[in-house]
Amino acid sequence: MTRYKLTIEYEGSGFVGWQRQKNGLAVQEVVEKAVEIYSQHSVSVQGAGRTDAGVHAIGQVAHVDIPRNDDEHVVRNAINAYLKDYSVVILDVEKVSSTFHARFDAYERAYKYLVNTRDVPLTIDRKRYWWLPRNINIEDMRHASQFLIGKHDFTSFRSSSCQSNSPVKTLNEIRILKTYNAIEFNLIAPSFLHNQVRNIVGSLIMIGIGKWKKNYIKEVLEARNRAKAGITAPACGLYLMCVKYKKKS
Repeated sequence: MTRYKLTIEYEGSGFVGWQRQKNGLAVQEVVEKAVEIYSQHSVSVQGAGRTDAGVHAIGQVAHVDIPRNDDEHVVRNAINAYLKDYSVVILDVEKVSSTFHARFDAYERAYKYLVNTRDVPLTIDRKRYWWLPRNINIEDMRHASQFLIGKHDFTSFRSSSCQSNSPVKTLNEIRILKTYNAIEFNLIAPSFLHNQVRNIVGSLIMIGIGKWKKNYIKEVLEARNRAKAGITAPACGLYLMCVKYKKKS
């Protein structure tokens, strides 16, 4: 068996998420089927993160064991040939140690969330942005976001269905950028709770549109109560950008 690390891009609006489920088509399922056709062997593709239904990825990472030792470009092109009917593509393939694990060896994950504030509804980008035709105060959101940096109990921003053993996470960075009609939230952490990014964005938007004062986010965080936070931002605006790994000597 040869273990391959896959870097995967997908447009998630047609999927029930990354992980295989009984209620619809998952990204994991179509990648596994493509690998199985190519390798003529049953496989299990293990991802670095379980993106939800409608969430996109620019740099999802997974690993898979294949009973062949083909060149990485051969593997990439072969899998992509069987993915042509889906909005999924393998960007890169790398041979890795049999001990490499896409999820457990990751030390950092980066997400981006996109909001579009133009006056008229979206067409081409309808499933790629949260359309919010409002005046949004970027500076107030930037101020509020700094209360969330560091190690905290993020219960207020955690989904009720989250399966993580602990609500304590370390948020390394939040950057909020504005270009014309688009607002971009960038969040980096070793790992995230279920819906943590979308709940943080939904809460910061409450500040941006003037529903909350900019320091109120500190009270939300300290309350450790999901009911105190803002709405869960729609899945369509969320992108898993990259997953980082330390190089093993």
